Amino acid sequence: MGTLNPDLPSKELHQCLNEAAALMRHMKKRVLMPELLLLAFIRQPESAAYRVLSHFSHKRGFKIDELEKRTESQLKNRSGRAADFDYMSAAGEPIQLSREMLIVLDEGRAIAEATHEVWIGTDHALAAMSEGGVSTAGLLQRFGVTPQAISDFLTNKTLRRETTCDWVESARRGKMAPLHYRKSLLRDLINLLSLASGRHVILIGPAGTGRRSLAYSLAQLVAEGKGPLKIENVIEINEAALVDNAAGAARAGLNQAQGGILFVPNIGRFFGGRLYSEFPKAATHLQKAFFANDPIIIGTATAGEYDERLAKNPAITENSHILRVPPTDLAETTAILNTLKPHNEQEYSLSITDEALEKAASLAGRYMTATPLPGGAVHLMHRACALVRMSSQKQLPFDLPVPPDNQLDAEDVMVAASDMTGIPVTKLGAGERARYARMVEHIHRRIIGQEEAVQAVSRAVKTARVGLKDPKRPIGSFLFLGPTGVGKTELAKALADFLFGSEEAMVVLDMSEYQQEDSLNRLIGAPPGYVGFEGGGQLTDRVIESPYTVVLFDEVEKAHARVLDVLLQMMEEGRLTDGKGRTASFSEALIILTSNIGARYLGDASLGAEAKEMALTEVKRHFRPEFLNRLDDIIVFHRLSDDELRLILGLMLKKEFKLADGRGLTLEVSEAARTWLLAQNEHPEWGARPLRRIIQRHIREPLADFLLAEDPPPGTAVRVDAEKEGLVFQTN
Repeated sequence: MGTLNPDLPSKELHQCLNEAAALMRHMKKRVLMPELLLLAFIRQPESAAYRVLSHFSHKRGFKIDELEKRTESQLKNRSGRAADFDYMSAAGEPIQLSREMLIVLDEGRAIAEATHEVWIGTDHALAAMSEGGVSTAGLLQRFGVTPQAISDFLTNKTLRRETTCDWVESARRGKMAPLHYRKSLLRDLINLLSLASGRHVILIGPAGTGRRSLAYSLAQLVAEGKGPLKIENVIEINEAALVDNAAGAARAGLNQAQGGILFVPNIGRFFGGRLYSEFPKAATHLQKAFFANDPIIIGTATAGEYDERLAKNPAITENSHILRVPPTDLAETTAILNTLKPHNEQEYSLSITDEALEKAASLAGRYMTATPLPGGAVHLMHRACALVRMSSQKQLPFDLPVPPDNQLDAEDVMVAASDMTGIPVTKLGAGERARYARMVEHIHRRIIGQEEAVQAVSRAVKTARVGLKDPKRPIGSFLFLGPTGVGKTELAKALADFLFGSEEAMVVLDMSEYQQEDSLNRLIGAPPGYVGFEGGGQLTDRVIESPYTVVLFDEVEKAHARVLDVLLQMMEEGRLTDGKGRTASFSEALIILTSNIGARYLGDASLGAEAKEMALTEVKRHFRPEFLNRLDDIIVFHRLSDDELRLILGLMLKKEFKLADGRGLTLEVSEAARTWLLAQNEHPEWGARPLRRIIQRHIREPLADFLLAEDPPPGTAVRVDAEKEGLVFQTN
């Protein structure tokens, strides 16, 4: 026994077939007959078949209720002959079809193909039911629903298809979401559509600028009788139909768009040859359409897609016009959100304040740079609405940062923006205010000395957190100078730990890896066309993913001059464009560059105050003035004193204490032992770096030998002391 291919019926017909199967079980019939499907059509007012029947009900003067009664009456006396074919219901149950039902589906498929449809729709099945040889034919024809009448009605293109969507018809039926008219763009678009020839248009702009909304606004104007002359429809091909049968869907779209417009979002995916085209079989049909004036093609593409896939195609470039769709400004974005406000309030069952709309536009424009306005603001509003709606749900296993009041205000939008971007844009609470007030103290728990550096970066972070920084530039851009081991990298880690709770939450780039000119491609991504280098940049990818971050460029003096040019733009403009054309915003990043330039002066204790001037002079010789002028500050790290080295040793020993505690031991290091450890530092000019090796060699490794030899039980206190021969380990 065969089974009906589930890809043949439309989604709507699947629903009606399942409804008919339920009726079959209820009426205790053995097979699925055309009468059962006709009853399902009558009881599905949203189906295309019902709208056909409704049309003839008004035209022929009969009541659909009467047709339903006659169908039920005829069904009672029929049993139907089983075919060797079944239909798999939504519940996974095989439903045996009658022979006449098989004829209906077969004829319906032929009608669908004749009208360039990908799937069998309910209207196609209804047309097949009216044909001779089917038990419902006489019933329908008695009510004036004849094959010729249905055929004439189907060809007038007023009926909604599942292969395509007519946005003009949707607008007339009130099925479109509210739209804000961008009048200047609509004027330019209608002007192009009013040309005598070559009226095809490509809307160019990044995703999120409202290219689709512009096409839908045009459909709304046509529905209101205010659109271009002789434009009857705006047809869009169903994406699922393209996946199922791209060529058939393209033919259906072009056929149904006759006398109007075929709207093709992301039109670049159809072109680029068989190697790059997603739908190569549909590309031929679309390309031919550019040589004709009917239908008009309106496509959308990004600037990069147009250059890569469309600009080299003469059929497109010679017969179409470009209309660029820029992002909206804050005022127009707020107006768009205001237009969508009633729809969102109804969808999410809440109320939205005007302040929330203004805040969404402002925050999206500043922090959500990956998606331009108005798209970023619309996404933010939906996220905020969902957050407030979720807050009204009871018995959630977690707390929410918004009150359950069913009102979306500016505070809720700020919370949603923080969730989406990871950037703290909410107002400071009392606890967080106190935390930022003690920021210097917090950092000094890890950084010994270097007061100037700690104060400078703390001021920059606190200024940004209260909203007083330049919105376009990074939080701060600092060049750290100093000899090795004085805390330049450690300060960056301490900042990341304070801001994000982990010193790993920062971007670290060793500039010794970027000494060649072509290494710039690894930093921001290679331009299009570099085979094997399609990935993004090591810097831009990380910042696009997490814009609120600390970025550390270690040993920046080793970078190639072209890399420094890119860093200059990053510090001045607060953004970089990667090889894929995406914008990485650094406006919420803290930029730290470290350098060993002048280290020989800064590490020489005999030079005193002159060391700083000598180091800065060498910095000015190495870097161009325009690069140095983009820095917020050049901070000089001084050489560590003996007292500071002792304090740093204490911090390092705390890590050893923690390791021992994990073993169940208590480790103590006497002052004499600490003095002995410091005395092993043969290169105090190297700062704190040698201390790590000294602790490894004289504390950790001997402690490991001691534990293996003694095997002390958990709870044992191990004391490290100093004697003439060196360190000794004793237990209590």
